[in-house]
Amino acid sequence: LKPLTPLASSQCVENSMPPKKKDAEPEVLGGARFGRVKNNLKMGIVGLPNVGKSSLFNLLTKQSAAAENFPFCTIDPNEARCAVPDDRYDKLVAMWKPVNEYPAYLQITDIAGLVKGAAGGAGLGNAFLSHIQAVDGIFHVVRAFESDEVIHVDDSVDPVRDLDTIQHELCLKDLEALKRAMQDEEKDVKRSPGFKLSALYIATMEKVQNMLEADKPIRDGEWSTPEIDLIKLKLGNLISTKPVTYLVNISEKDFISKKNKWLAKIHKWVQEHGGGQMIPFSVEFEENLYAMREDPAAQEKYLEECGQKSMLPKMITTGYHELNLVHFFTAGEKEVRCWTVYNGALAPQAAAVIHSDMERGFIKAEVVAFDDFIAIAKDKKGMADVKAAGKYRQEGKTYKVCDGDIIQIQFNVTTKGK
Repeated sequence: LKPLTPLASSQCVENSMPPKKKDAEPEVLGGARFGRVKNNLKMGIVGLPNVGKSSLFNLLTKQSAAAENFPFCTIDPNEARCAVPDDRYDKLVAMWKPVNEYPAYLQITDIAGLVKGAAGGAGLGNAFLSHIQAVDGIFHVVRAFESDEVIHVDDSVDPVRDLDTIQHELCLKDLEALKRAMQDEEKDVKRSPGFKLSALYIATMEKVQNMLEADKPIRDGEWSTPEIDLIKLKLGNLISTKPVTYLVNISEKDFISKKNKWLAKIHKWVQEHGGGQMIPFSVEFEENLYAMREDPAAQEKYLEECGQKSMLPKMITTGYHELNLVHFFTAGEKEVRCWTVYNGALAPQAAAVIHSDMERGFIKAEVVAFDDFIAIAKDKKGMADVKAAGKYRQEGKTYKVCDGDIIQIQFNVTTKGK
């Protein structure tokens, strides 16, 4: 950590509140409050060995990462992306029939299984925990199926115990990071005569430490804006600040019957530990469905007989929104494309996702909401009717892009950027 300076020290106490804005900022809840404000965020698949992580990764990304039935078959994290399902995008593609089609994507990392004692180096723990630190959100896969063919690292199936194990290891790793950061901060202050730790710093670090020692993730706490800013500044990328979606892997039989003895207990655990999205699914069911991908009629019959549907689209959209990501569209005969931005991005920031020159030479954004476009244009391409109805707006640099906006950027660059 850099030594404290008079400016930095005063900011921790006096200037920690951001200036007031005319418009209310979009409310960001949970782990997304602590995240990076970027458009290229990643979800990591986390859990104990042999719970279905790599099999799920293969299904989500349609790859073939190793998914053998023994611990630590995944050592280096596998990274890929999967398309984000969006009926609006599908509608625009069907309408424009463009030469090129580009959906939104969710970046996903398959992280090897953690075991009890990982924070102390058990298994391949420290390396895996550093991989979790590198992602922005977590898909926590929990095993709730019995199988003699798939071994359990603890020799028995108990998802509540497994949830406790993973949460303890992640909080323990963060506790180690906290103690190192506090020691470094104290050394910096001692090297700077006349400075001392601020009351905000001391209170915030004590609150963080108390939560982690009780195995409570930082994302579940109630934090003020100055506290959040201080945690992000001084503690960096804590694992327990990341948003989590719980994916409960059950047998195909249980998934079809919608009954599993562990679901209520897992739901209770989630609610008692900060809440969050919980999605029951079945790797077995999804693999059977995927095996029929060349025969749509067989897939349709299988789904009809089962009375179920794939949960993969819900997982992807949930992860995307847990990272506080949205997207806008550009549409025409050459291409229909989704552009991912962080929720709350201003028009010039959205323009930069297309090309940096568009941000530098930004003039205005011509915008229509997707719902307005469909209601007016129906199946007719073009913006003439939308403009005639007064729904085609011109927005400036302070416009906050909304999910589903159809945008055309007007810009002018006459000189090269520095």
